[in-house]
Amino acid sequence: MESQIIESKYSAADWFGLLGQPVAQRLLAWEQDQADTLLADVFGYHALQLGCPQLQALRCNRMPHQWLAQTEFESWPLSPEGRCDGEQWPTDVRLDSRSWPWPAESLDLVVLPHSLERSADPHACLREVERVLIPEGHVLITGLNPMSLWGWRQAQSQRQASTEEPFHASLIAYRRLRDWLRLLGFEVQVSRFGGWSPALSSERWMQRLAFMESCGQRWWPILGGVYLIVATKRMPGGRWLDGRSWRAVRLPTAATAPVARSDTFTSRQSASKDFS
Repeated sequence: MESQIIESKYSAADWFGLLGQPVAQRLLAWEQDQADTLLADVFGYHALQLGCPQLQALRCNRMPHQWLAQTEFESWPLSPEGRCDGEQWPTDVRLDSRSWPWPAESLDLVVLPHSLERSADPHACLREVERVLIPEGHVLITGLNPMSLWGWRQAQSQRQASTEEPFHASLIAYRRLRDWLRLLGFEVQVSRFGGWSPALSSERWMQRLAFMESCGQRWWPILGGVYLIVATKRMPGGRWLDGRSWRAVRLPTAATAPVARSDTFTSRQSASKDFS
């Protein structure tokens, strides 16, 4: 039987290579440092990283069951020893990003390193994340910022790529992704940006423009080349009411209408007779 997963000839290394080797190294180094810091204390039993084997996002996490999933938009050839290009990239499962094999509420942590922007249907992928996560489960998402120099470089490189099989990647804006997460019931816990220097192919010029990192982090943080979001799945729960007696509220229609007293009407009649 033929595989139902549509493979792409572009690997994650090729996709990051469009930014240039100096920028790709800085991007992966920044994301690795952030993942090591943010996921070290996330507890649970089952964790999943979807694609991008260059980023070992779960290496500092202590969950006993961890998987690296290979998606339809990238493929790395594995040798019998389980090595690819000299690196240890074991593939635990291959899946379509729009349909995951895990049952509902079965994972504690999901990491999407540049997975939504390369998926054929990012909305369906995000709905699968919401489905498989347990209540109070966490998701870490990284993506290139289209409102940055890195995002502009990536878009230009994609347009210049081969027209026979172009990159099916669409960069997702940071605020749009936050809106998607809120609609699915996620609460954003952490938002960080990195990479404000231009995407140059020269390592020497990248080092000369290193001062732009501190300036960008201070003055225009939302224009960083890459963003990171950590969100928690919230489930609305019931609330027990105590047994106190509730005060009865009088309705306006239940109020009695004023009625004229008979003795007052008689006294008025007698007074009018006296004057007459």
